[in-house]
Amino acid sequence: MRLRFAIRTSAAVCVALGMPPAQAAPNPVGPTAAAFGAREAIRQISLSPDGTHVALVVPTNGRGEALQIADLVAGGNPRTILTASGNPDHLVDCHWSTTTRLVCQMVTVADNGYNILGFSRAIALDSDGGKMKILTASDNARALDVMQDGGTVIDWTAAGAAGSVLMTRKFVPEVTTGTHLANETDGLGVERIDTVTLARRTIEQPRGGAVEYISDGQGVVRIVGTRAKTGIGYDAATISYSYRKPGDRGWQPLGRLTIGGGGDTGFNPYAVDSGLNVAYGFDDKDGRTALYKIALDGSLKREVVLARADVDVDQLIRIGRQKRVVGASYATDRRETEFFDPALRALAASLRKALPGQPLITFVDASSDESKLLLFAGSDVDPGRYYLLDRATRKMEEVLPARPQLAKTTLASVKPITFRAADGTMIPGYLTLPAGSTGKGLPAIVMPHGGPGDRDEWGFDWLSQFFAARGFAVLQPNFRGSTGYGSAWFKKNGFQSWRTAIGDVDDAGRWLVSQGITVPDKLAIVGWSYGGYAALQSSVVDPGLFKAIVAIAPVTDLDSLREESRNYSNFKMVDAFIGQGPHIREGSPARNADKIKVPVLLFHGDKDRNVGIGESRLMASRLKSVGGKVELVEFAGLDHQLDDASARTTMLTKADAFLRASLGM
Repeated sequence: MRLRFAIRTSAAVCVALGMPPAQAAPNPVGPTAAAFGAREAIRQISLSPDGTHVALVVPTNGRGEALQIADLVAGGNPRTILTASGNPDHLVDCHWSTTTRLVCQMVTVADNGYNILGFSRAIALDSDGGKMKILTASDNARALDVMQDGGTVIDWTAAGAAGSVLMTRKFVPEVTTGTHLANETDGLGVERIDTVTLARRTIEQPRGGAVEYISDGQGVVRIVGTRAKTGIGYDAATISYSYRKPGDRGWQPLGRLTIGGGGDTGFNPYAVDSGLNVAYGFDDKDGRTALYKIALDGSLKREVVLARADVDVDQLIRIGRQKRVVGASYATDRRETEFFDPALRALAASLRKALPGQPLITFVDASSDESKLLLFAGSDVDPGRYYLLDRATRKMEEVLPARPQLAKTTLASVKPITFRAADGTMIPGYLTLPAGSTGKGLPAIVMPHGGPGDRDEWGFDWLSQFFAARGFAVLQPNFRGSTGYGSAWFKKNGFQSWRTAIGDVDDAGRWLVSQGITVPDKLAIVGWSYGGYAALQSSVVDPGLFKAIVAIAPVTDLDSLREESRNYSNFKMVDAFIGQGPHIREGSPARNADKIKVPVLLFHGDKDRNVGIGESRLMASRLKSVGGKVELVEFAGLDHQLDDASARTTMLTKADAFLRASLGM
């Protein structure tokens, strides 16, 4: 029998969160930029174990966050119980440890003049804001190292102990002179922590080189990953995984994962199913990533769970407080999910019928008994909204839209397309045309994605939708060097194989002209991170193709990017990813600034830990030295994502004005 849902909107929650009534986006760029530049109304959301409350991490004015608790039964105003200023502390994640207590992650950064260091700390607090305690183990003046990692919860059940969790802990050795109480252990371990009393017990002694622990969702650690270091402290390229048989404390070899410039090789475990006694993880099958399960009974029997001949299977679907594995997903023209759990498979099919305009459906959280599910649904023309589904009553209630500022804005549909590269290869991508346009003779933007180990997918994208709302056609190519299409498509990655990747990006622009979507003098390129690199390097390869360049937080010199990592433990991996050879000079736009003949607009945050702001400063300096037209806009205190509504609004407003002036619009 087909499942039917009664859908209703929880107006009390929307109003109580102080969200203004949605209005149609006006023509002037300012309000349009503000609507698209606004941060998502929900940064993160979780459902209480009894399914009666949700914890919402929401944006505050500026760049901060607030934790709010909403009562789904009684309604009323959500209560703000915790805030973070965003200068520089951020609240990034909150989950329920009991029906009345939460565990949250706070992150911050410190700039010592040489490096920007990130720190995290875990805290616990009651749902009324009381009894706030730091879960992260305290350090002291005797510590011989800085504890940046404040610990991660890897199991919310802790073998059924109410309110207890399993959390990783970085043990830091201490100076022993003059004391018998100093800690001499070093490495990552696991503790069972009572989030109410803060009683803690070490259940996995710290191991030198340990980088990961995986539990079975029942309070038992079953897998550990260790990685050696070089003599000067850099991480080795290989992670060795070991596992335990049920009821056994001894470790057995599971496999090795090698991280290289051309992609990872080997089995990468993600989860343990204690009932089936298997580990789920990803590995190669015929040149593409597939989902496998490996028996943890000593036989290491290996079985393909899901594989595709066309794309990578790259996401594991888990649900509930035990994080049980229920399916996997992959992206062809759009993201698709295959459920292994029959009940969820039937439920997902019913949801797709109940929400025909929101085919991208994700299960976000669940009550302890999974009778109530928190889910997200969206599409290309719907930024998405959150729903609470009661499986017993078959009623579904809308909790909150993701972007209420765009509720009455007509968004542009996104169409999967392919275009032919110069060597005949068909390149997939996504074309967004302004709503109501003829699709011909438009100003157009090629927008390469970041990464380069990433790919664009069908769905809502605030950046491309903003430019479509301003009348631009936008093409997002999944050039060779993107992930998701197998190792042959990824090649050596978008830096070492930059000629192929950038060639595909340039061919995307030529395709827009050949199709009559745009004309040569109305073609621009906009990119973020690696996309910013591609935007700049595209004009090194073909100086006359794009008439304007917008690069946000771009890589501009490959050796500079390498050197940014020299004082970090991952330097060897970054070094291998970038590689050595003539492609460093030839593939660095800052070293070829004289070939860029069109106006350039750069944006960068000065606390960017992904790509240092020095990259944009170098690019601006080199362009100015050869008489190029360039402007660099710096955002104080912001990182790679420019996660600030005011900054994003400024960026969109300036980028729109720059493109219109450069293209003669």
